Amino acid sequence: MDDDEPTPALGTVVDEGRGRLPYALIHGEALVAAAAWALGEAGVTPVDTGTPWRAVAEAGEPFVLHDPLCPMTPPDFIATCVERAVEHACVVVGVRPVTDTVKVVEGGVVGETVDREGLVAVASPIVLPPAVLEQLQEPPATDFVELVTELRRRFPVELVEAPPSARRVGSEDDVRLLAELTRA
Repeated sequence: MDDDEPTPALGTVVDEGRGRLPYALIHGEALVAAAAWALGEAGVTPVDTGTPWRAVAEAGEPFVLHDPLCPMTPPDFIATCVERAVEHACVVVGVRPVTDTVKVVEGGVVGETVDREGLVAVASPIVLPPAVLEQLQEPPATDFVELVTELRRRFPVELVEAPPSARRVGSEDDVRLLAELTRA
């Protein structure tokens, strides 16, 4: 394989459980379309949601889960995550640093501030190497935080800091902010 060619992988954009926001527009395209474009540019072959899970698991390629709420994740970052998952034989998860103040709440009382240094927010992508796919009996959960929590219990997981453009959006206001951040 040519060094310039991306590592072959299968993948999907997970819009289930995300409401209507994946269909909001950024730069004139639906978030879900922007996410699908990024997967394609990263060399990831799309898998239809109707594809039997065993067929995906037996394909022998890494599997990429991309969140349409992280629509501007750069294709080169996705490709790098795929390469790391194969090279290190571990799950690779794109994350962003937590920048909000986080407080402990006990018994309804707001307490001390949590040190953000060790906190991250799950972003995108999540890359499952072939060895992990072989052990999963069913498709992974569509809630990325739940999925990463479960994967960390069972497999080695490498958290990789995603670029600012890969930030997750949670509202139309977030989409507008991300559009400004990623304007060409």
